[in-house]
Amino acid sequence: MAVRRLLLVITLVAACLPAVASSAAAAPDATVVVNAKAGLATVPDTAIGVNHAIWDGQLGTNAVNDLLGDAGVRMMRYPGGSYGDIYHWKDHTAPGGYVAPNTDFDTFMAGVRRANAQPIIIANYGTGTPQEAADWVRYANVTKGYGVKYWEIGNELYGNGHYGANWEADNHPDKSPAGYARETVAFAQAMKAADPTIKVGAVLTTPANWPDAIVGPGDAASWNQTVLSIAGPHVDFVIVHWYPGGSTTEQVLASTDQLTDMMYLLRQQITRYGGPNADRLGIAMTEVNSNYGRNTQPGALFAAEAYTSLLENGVFNVDWWNVHNGPDKASTVGGQPDFNDFGLLSSGGCLADGVCQPPLNTPFAPYHALKMLSLFARPGDQLIRAGSGDPAIRAHAARRPNGDLAVMLLNSDENNARTVAIDYAGYTPSAAAPTVHTFTNGATEVVTSTDGTATSQTLPPFSLTTLVLRPSGTPHLPATPGQPTGSTTDRTATISWPAVPGVVKYEVHRQVGTTSEQWGETSGTSFTAGNLNPGTRYTVNVLARDAAGGLSWASPPLTVTTGSPAESTCRIRLSTVTDWSSGYVGGIDITNTGPNALADWTLTFTWPTSRQQVGSGWNATWTQTGSTVTVTGNARIEPNGTVGVGYVGNYSGPNIPPTVFTLNGTLCHTTS
Repeated sequence: MAVRRLLLVITLVAACLPAVASSAAAAPDATVVVNAKAGLATVPDTAIGVNHAIWDGQLGTNAVNDLLGDAGVRMMRYPGGSYGDIYHWKDHTAPGGYVAPNTDFDTFMAGVRRANAQPIIIANYGTGTPQEAADWVRYANVTKGYGVKYWEIGNELYGNGHYGANWEADNHPDKSPAGYARETVAFAQAMKAADPTIKVGAVLTTPANWPDAIVGPGDAASWNQTVLSIAGPHVDFVIVHWYPGGSTTEQVLASTDQLTDMMYLLRQQITRYGGPNADRLGIAMTEVNSNYGRNTQPGALFAAEAYTSLLENGVFNVDWWNVHNGPDKASTVGGQPDFNDFGLLSSGGCLADGVCQPPLNTPFAPYHALKMLSLFARPGDQLIRAGSGDPAIRAHAARRPNGDLAVMLLNSDENNARTVAIDYAGYTPSAAAPTVHTFTNGATEVVTSTDGTATSQTLPPFSLTTLVLRPSGTPHLPATPGQPTGSTTDRTATISWPAVPGVVKYEVHRQVGTTSEQWGETSGTSFTAGNLNPGTRYTVNVLARDAAGGLSWASPPLTVTTGSPAESTCRIRLSTVTDWSSGYVGGIDITNTGPNALADWTLTFTWPTSRQQVGSGWNATWTQTGSTVTVTGNARIEPNGTVGVGYVGNYSGPNIPPTVFTLNGTLCHTTS
């Protein structure tokens, strides 16, 4: 009896004790940081797009356009990739290709309107004329009143044979980038004469993707440099496409890590070659798709990550290729059937071995990813920095004008759930349960619940999750500062921005990963930061604070890069002899601008990315440790003398040139 009473007491006491063991087991696998002070781009109403094609007999059906509308698709591209360069809209023909019934322009526009979207149209450059394109603009916007705003001049014209590969129709005798650029100017002028309000886009190549940086026979420069130099002042945006490689989930997701550098390099090209006020030129990614698990969860995770990363970097439109395409080969990915089909929706087709797709118009996993994106980031929302220390967890966040905050979390671990703690900077969520949208592996829809809290979530294996949070209280915030501008030296950055009425001071914050470093504050509208590192990229935001202590949203971001010293005892000039889009032959001229001869010398520099390396070098001894390159020579350099060295550089991503060189420990002035 005494023993039984003792056991009863122990049981009752244990029931009253804190669940120490349970709390330890629930320790988070990772911490996600959301930083509302680190503002990125604002989501445009053209963000989420798809490609329609005139060979697709489902293009104009209510079922398809209702599905696209339900997924939040707000941009539709027509008439379908390379078909854009053989399609004649007046008689709805595409010589050499198949045109499905009920896919004409008016039918397409009816579907666009039904889905509450807007169109982006490929004007036929390859086999068409400026007059044909102008007539299309006039018909669309004057005769029919469709208000078609965005028009591309052709599709992937660098594939017209000029660089050796020939898949794009082009009847022009001059197939060089200069020929395309000159004709693009003629197209733009004719089309804007029909409707001056339209936006016209020119075709560019994606940095680090063929034929980027290649100089073709008879050309003075690469495709992008040539097209921007000639057509840049006459167009309003540029078009790029991206089909990254990868044969695993990890590899296709890792490819998206290049997007920030890719867009940075493209923006540098636009600024350098696009003519006056080149920053007005927008960037549209009008074709994108994955290389692995196209119809299953890897494709969905890639779509969510690629769209969001591109939008964070200021791309105004991203279009999935495409709505329907057809099966290629059957496999099992993550336990689910995959058909290597580029389409968002099933074509209902069968393969030669008798394996068939699900019924026509059944959504594949990437369709649900687009729906998740529309739940996560709406037009007018400001994307902000978010991230995780766990490579299997990716995080993004968006701040809404009504004060709500959305956080999108990707768990790429196929087999294991992940419990995450979520920390917030510059935002305090309410204690109310969040709205939680989840798309799991093999699911047929996005499920909504109120599971978890604002600060703790368990992510299912191989899943997409979006939390929508309410703010704690309803503080009155000052207006957000407008787009900052900036200039740099080698060690300073001066930031300026438009004044905000009623503000007592402004804070300037630098983004450091998912955290912010406050550079300083001022009551004026300009700030100079000093003691910076030469040749370094800095992304900053300006926040406004009022007399009551309210802190505004972060301004749009500004990225500036410090340079090299204006004066030094050495000068470096970089040159490229030839480039093949994954490597190049480069040269470095080292000039001694000091008073003393250099008998022995050591030049050092660091690659801007981990994807660059020296393959070989000559006229000196070349070594590389990590990302740092050391070039050692014994050729005497007299005062005002120059020595040239050369190398083969390899790269597997955007090839951003180094800008900081030291010669015998002295920082040199760099030119190119």
